[in-house]
Amino acid sequence: MRSSILIGIAYVAFSFGIGVSLAQTAPATPGDTSKGKALVDGKGMTLYVFDRDHAGKSSCNGQCATNWPPLIAPAGATQSGDWTVITRDDGRKQWAYKGKPLYNWHKDTKPGDATGDGVNKVWHIAAP
Repeated sequence: MRSSILIGIAYVAFSFGIGVSLAQTAPATPGDTSKGKALVDGKGMTLYVFDRDHAGKSSCNGQCATNWPPLIAPAGATQSGDWTVITRDDGRKQWAYKGKPLYNWHKDTKPGDATGDGVNKVWHIAAP
């Protein structure tokens, strides 16, 4: 609920040109999943990391990014603590936690699902 309110405030402020800084608000929070604690997005959906990524660089593009949608950072997002913003091959910005780009899994259908954990032995829930 809090995340939705913050996003709504940011949208209204941006739309009307009001300067609001949400740099102190993390793009994800710890949450409960079927596999235990994990980072979750603003909708409560589990976030994942990919073993083939290198610090600050996503290796998941094309069909991979369709199956594993990146956690896209809004324009103007900046680094804050363990949170960084990387540039994807397609030019979009993506959130990373401790240098690891973050993704959702297209087969997770509701908050708490963690069906992507262990896929092909290279995808894992993002630990807080």
